[in-house]
Amino acid sequence: MKILLVNKYLYPKGGAETYVIKLGKQLWQEGHEVQFFGMADRRNVVGNEANAYTESIDFHKKSLKYLTYPFKIIYSGQARKQIRKVLDDFKPDVVHLNNFNFQLTPSIIYEIKKKGIPIVYTAHDVQLVCPNHKLTNDDTQGLCRKCCGGKFGACVKHRCVHSSRLRSILGAIEGFVYKKLHTYKKIDKIICPSKFMEKELLQNMDLEERTEVLYNFIEEIKPKNTEKKNYIVYFGRYSGEKGIKTLVEAAKMLPDIKFVFCGRGELEDVVNSAPNIKNLGFLSGGKLSSVIEKAAFSVLPSEWSENCPFSVMESQTLLTPVLGADIGGIPELIREGKTGMLFESGNAEDLRGKIEYLYNNPDLCREMSGECKNISYDTVKTYTEKVIKIYKDLLK
Repeated sequence: MKILLVNKYLYPKGGAETYVIKLGKQLWQEGHEVQFFGMADRRNVVGNEANAYTESIDFHKKSLKYLTYPFKIIYSGQARKQIRKVLDDFKPDVVHLNNFNFQLTPSIIYEIKKKGIPIVYTAHDVQLVCPNHKLTNDDTQGLCRKCCGGKFGACVKHRCVHSSRLRSILGAIEGFVYKKLHTYKKIDKIICPSKFMEKELLQNMDLEERTEVLYNFIEEIKPKNTEKKNYIVYFGRYSGEKGIKTLVEAAKMLPDIKFVFCGRGELEDVVNSAPNIKNLGFLSGGKLSSVIEKAAFSVLPSEWSENCPFSVMESQTLLTPVLGADIGGIPELIREGKTGMLFESGNAEDLRGKIEYLYNNPDLCREMSGECKNISYDTVKTYTEKVIKIYKDLLK
């Protein structure tokens, strides 16, 4: 089978890119032909034989090209032309879309369907129903659904896209245009990494049973059963939507409890402001696993529409229970009181109370650690087998 994987970035930038690259590698190992389409970038680690890519668009970098972006992020003629070259050269049986809005634009969907090729899409975030892809804004506590039903004017009012009026207008226009055109109904199957994601899409779009819940895969990790130590770990981005400010606030209320942070981001100064937080910076591989496995428990204080966070899955696989925010897809991965606990997202006082309770009950933490042994997530191999079945069902 020939599969074309599409994603705006073709290098390891975040969770979606890790997914695309590893899925592609596993498909190739299973004997399938795989190529990739996205933006041109010197950091790309995958590509296509036609050497056809769309130009790189960086909304955070000022240049003369920046002035032309408003005309390209709604409909990209260039992206459609470039993917046409790949489709003509590779002749894929299936095209598997991932993150494509703004940089590649839904224009590519029209070119793919013009060739009569089935489309699978993995919904890594809520980009099909929310212009800023997060279901959050600076003016609304918790998740924001003011654009539900195509009322995208709320995006402009709250400047939801990068706090910019212009970008928010463009995001609202994009959402309105493609909803009116029913463009996303041309997608044959949508893989939702959580029930939360499926529910959000079904409430906002007429998808006619085109969705399927398939939780993300995780690397095969074998815990070393090392002795637990008296600290709490956070690992991930140091950013607002991850709830860093709320977690640091809670940590400052608990000066006698030690926290270990692993990551990087724009809120690093906030992290470093708490004397009881040890900031190890960005870690990966065995070094990160060792820190997670030795922790009493981990914390995921997210304040946005988390889909199927790898951090919860990785922590539990390393037999470390998780204290997670009750938001997005996080509750689906945590069995309350068994493999972790939940707290009200954005509520520093509730978070403080739950941290203190777990920290002062090490026996409970050990019991939850034992329960984590019973959790089984897909490996990339078992996940890929399920995706191949989706491809084959469409080709029938």
